[in-house]
Amino acid sequence: MIVGIVQAELRIDWARSLKDKRSVARSLKDRLHRDHQVSVAEVGAQDVHNALLLGVAAAGSSAHQVLATLDAIERKLGSHAEADLVSCQRELLHGWAGELAGGAFSARQAEELAVEMLTRADDPDGSGNEDAA
Repeated sequence: MIVGIVQAELRIDWARSLKDKRSVARSLKDRLHRDHQVSVAEVGAQDVHNALLLGVAAAGSSAHQVLATLDAIERKLGSHAEADLVSCQRELLHGWAGELAGGAFSARQAEELAVEMLTRADDPDGSGNEDAA
């Protein structure tokens, strides 16, 4: 499994309110999700009316496929009529592919994972207070 991540900063010079910004953000997020089947979220600068920071994640079975998707997303962000692309960073993550690809967990890894899962199940909010749930 390959996961591609893009963090893009856009400037919306004409925006005079958060309502203006959110209109652009909603339009971009919906379009990217619809056209590329990716997850998109506003990941920062939520209270700044003329700056938009988007995080995009794409998953696939090959690096070539994921990189092609990220390239298309960057082109779309760079050519958007209502916002200017200021910066764009990307990263590729190579995930565990499971037994079919020869990447099975060792017995020790499986045990460690089971312990972590039980710990998280007992403390779902991560507060360290098991009675909080």
